[in-house]
Amino acid sequence: MKLSERQKKIVEIVKEHQPLSGEKISELLDISRATLRSDLSFLTLVGILKATPKVGYTYSGSDLETLFFFDTFRKEVAEIMTSPVLVSHDSFIQDAIITLFMYDADVLYVIDEHKLLLGILSRKDLLRASLNTNIDSTPVAVCMTRMPHIKTCYKDMNILEAAAVLQDFAIDSLPVVDEDNERKILGTVTKSALLDYIIQEARSAEVNR
Repeated sequence: MKLSERQKKIVEIVKEHQPLSGEKISELLDISRATLRSDLSFLTLVGILKATPKVGYTYSGSDLETLFFFDTFRKEVAEIMTSPVLVSHDSFIQDAIITLFMYDADVLYVIDEHKLLLGILSRKDLLRASLNTNIDSTPVAVCMTRMPHIKTCYKDMNILEAAAVLQDFAIDSLPVVDEDNERKILGTVTKSALLDYIIQEARSAEVNR
């Protein structure tokens, strides 16, 4: 999200002469009050300007930070989710370990013959299992976390909501599932993917400041 050139001018004028009425801003910019209305509403909504009755507009001092928050954390999970790495429910632990490292995945999702979600395997799960079982003949069902004990998210959730679930339950990834069928897996969102996205957006916001 970027400010238009007119919005930038409004912010600079308010910074320099605050507090200012809408009429005074329009006068200084030589633009009609009606033309400015949408810009002032936007700048107030995102918290860059504060509108106080009988006082006027003042600068809140949080343009980059506010825009970054709105633009980054309100985006939907669908925009950053990736394809899940799947293994069949009848796979052996040894096969799952090979798959995990082959795809450099954070987790594996276990599916049934209808490709519906049955469970989840983390690196810790597989490491623990490899120390105590015959991994070449033991099915992954022995060590996976099963539905419905898996935290999930939906593709239209914003990434702040997804990040809160990851943080609250101290987990590294969430399967993105269909709202009408929570066993139908559409993708995955991980802590590492969230961090990469936030850093990328922060760098972009700083460059475009």
